[in-house]
Amino acid sequence: MPRSRPILTISPEEFDGWIQEALAGLPAPFVSLAGEVSIVVEEEPPADVLEDLELESGDDLLGLYQGVSVDEASFFQPAGELPARIAIYRGPILRLCRTKADVMHEVRDTVVHELGHHVGLDDEDMPY
Repeated sequence: MPRSRPILTISPEEFDGWIQEALAGLPAPFVSLAGEVSIVVEEEPPADVLEDLELESGDDLLGLYQGVSVDEASFFQPAGELPARIAIYRGPILRLCRTKADVMHEVRDTVVHELGHHVGLDDEDMPY
């Protein structure tokens, strides 16, 4: 019976630091866009999110953008709309990656991917 590999031990503070590094490394035009979005780290994707996205496993979701993208925003948006939000799911990223360098790379890619949704890109339009 194959043994599963151990999950990396990375503190929440270190993980949060890598998100901040990813944001700091963005090109200047995207830094201001990132400031419009709340970025939070959650340990796992919620069950209702997985159900809504028709995903069987939480390991299939590393991050999630929720909100109205910049290209769809309007002065006439209804009042009471929640601000844009990006959730980065720590557990699935740590289970996916084998090294700290892998985690750093995946965190950056996930942050950039979800910010892509904020500017109106679909998954098929992402640069990677």
